[in-house]
Order: sequence, then C-alpha cells, then structure tokens
Amino acid sequence: MVSFELSEDQRLLQETVAAFAVEQIRPLARDADERGAAPESVVAKAWELGLVASAIPESYGGFGDVPSALTGAIVLEELGYGDLSIALHVLAPRLLVYPLLEHGTEEQKNRLLPAFTQGGFRAATAAVVEPSLRFDLSALTTTATPETHGVVLHGRKAFVPLAESSETLLVYARRGDRPPSENPAEGYRAVDAFLVDHGAAGLEIGPPEKNMGIKALRSHELTLNDVRLGAEHRLGGDRGIDFARLMNRSRVALGALAVGVARAAFDYARDYAKERKAFGLAIAQKQAIAFMLAEMAIEIDASRLLVWEAAWKLDRNEDATREAYLAKQYAASMALKVTDNAVQVLGGHGYVRDHPVELWLRNARGFASFEGMAIV
Repeated sequence: MVSFELSEDQRLLQETVAAFAVEQIRPLARDADERGAAPESVVAKAWELGLVASAIPESYGGFGDVPSALTGAIVLEELGYGDLSIALHVLAPRLLVYPLLEHGTEEQKNRLLPAFTQGGFRAATAAVVEPSLRFDLSALTTTATPETHGVVLHGRKAFVPLAESSETLLVYARRGDRPPSENPAEGYRAVDAFLVDHGAAGLEIGPPEKNMGIKALRSHELTLNDVRLGAEHRLGGDRGIDFARLMNRSRVALGALAVGVARAAFDYARDYAKERKAFGLAIAQKQAIAFMLAEMAIEIDASRLLVWEAAWKLDRNEDATREAYLAKQYAASMALKVTDNAVQVLGGHGYVRDHPVELWLRNARGFASFEGMAIV
C-alpha cells in the first residue's frame, strides 16, 4: 500500500525548515533581490541547520547518513517557499558534496568532504548548463579530451552558482573520444565530472550574470580554455559517474523548489483575495477568482506528488529518469502558471514591488532553463 504519511523525523525536519524559511528567509528576500546578494547572516544561520553536514557520514566529519531524495524534496520545498534565490545560494555546496558522496573515490572524499563539516558556510558549485539555444544534457558541447596523464577541458558553461567564491568547481563534460550521439542514454554515459580548482590555468570566471530572476544568487559564465587536469581530478576515478542519476536527483530538487515557490504565491494570493473587497464582497467569493485559486491548489498538489514519486524511486535505487523528467517539466510549467495567476489575483497590486508575487513570478520563469543548479 502506498503511504503519503511523513515519518516522525521527516515531519520534524519539515517543521524546522518551514519555520526557518518563513521567519528568517522570507523577510529578507526583497532586500536580497534589490541588492543582488544573499544576506550573510541568513546564509550563516542556514548553514547551522546542517543542510549539508547532515548528509556527510561521521567518517568524513559529518553527522549524517546517505541522503534521502524524498527527505531532500520535502526540505527543498520549504526553502523554496521562503525564497528561491537564497535557497539556491544555501544549497550550492550540495552540488559538489552530493556527487562526491555518491561517486567519489575514497581519496577524493577524504580530501574534500571534511571542509564542509567545519566552521561556517563554504561555497562550492557545479557547472552543467551551457550558453546555447541547443543545449542538451545528453549532448554536452564542453569536452574532456584524454591525453597522456589526464584530460583537457574545453568549452563554456552558464548559470554556475557561486563560481567566483568556490574553491572547487565540479565541471561536467563529454569525453572527447566519444562523438555526440542521437541516443540520449548513450549521451549521458559519455559524460564525466571533473574537480577543477578555482585558480586552474585556462579557467575564466565571468562577472555575475544579470538575470531577470534569482537576482540574489550570484551566478557566472565559465570559459574553459584547454584546462589541463590530472587523472585524479576525474570524479570517481576510472569508474566515473552515473550522470543520468545525478541529473534525475537534480530534477527532483528543482521540481521541489518550484512547488515551494508556487505554494508561496498561492498562499499569498488566497489570503489577499479573502481580505480584498469589491462591491461589498471579498474577491475570493467571485467565481472567476475562486476557480483560479482552486486550479492553482490542484496544480501544486499534483506537482508535489510527481516530485515525491520520482524521489521515492531514487531512494529505492530504481531508474527514475521518466518520473524525474516529468516532475521537473510539469513543476516548472506549473510554477510559472501559478505565480502569474497570483499576480492576476492581486490586479494592479500584483505589478508593484510592495507585494512579493512579482518577485516569485520573475524567479519562476527560470525553472525552464535551470538544470543541475540544485540536488537532493
């Protein structure tokens, strides 16, 4: 029998993160968007919650166990409810830590993981997206060409969170000895990940990108001009990685964040509609508004169930490619629709910056382009 009841630990974690998102993140979201940077104070407090260290086993200095995709989805929905930009900033170290936990060699884990269990927030990131209209996860144009003692990386990346402040960047690239394939499964198998130091020769980090949304998240373009790396920089060593599984975990994360953003917009629009009166009645009692709100609620719950199904399959070590893809695509479309409807419910007030719905709409537009920017 399928059960949708959260465990006691999951419920406690959900309540803790939800309270943090509403009390600590949400009040600072507008100022962070205006300044174009996440507040250091809230980032430090989020780090104290152990969102990264709790996934690192004690043997590497942490206090957790193997990350659960479903539990991660529950946490990310609540963080997205607070603010997407700040959530992505806080979660950026996971982009390196989680692939390390799943695929790293013992040497790589021992060298890199302990740093994320000590002191304050430590930036790290991964580079997946490429600045091309024809960008395709199964046909990356960034290449890793083998040479005698390692590889040479060449290509460009975009939407790389915290690249400027990260000491280590995880760069995904197609092996240069494997030509692009029209078969997506073969394309995924041709991808490796490489641990690139911030100061590596040939690595150029561009200025912060100027995006329509997620303005509080510093993201950058990368240019890899024949970056030469030793064999030890290949994540997983000779074994390599399961790129498809990592991207499925990322799709679940992005879907969960989209649900959180949409739920925030829905709650705000519903409460506004109950208070705003026109011709002596709350506008929530008007059929057009009531039906719109009902549809928003349905779409949010449907998206959450898609995300949870994909996460459940990941936790069972099953192939969740179909479920993760559908969850991410549906949630991305849903978030845009729900946040746009929230602006419509507020009418003229939805357009002005006194209300957060326009911020949520701008942020939601990015989900169609986001790939690999969060992970569970």
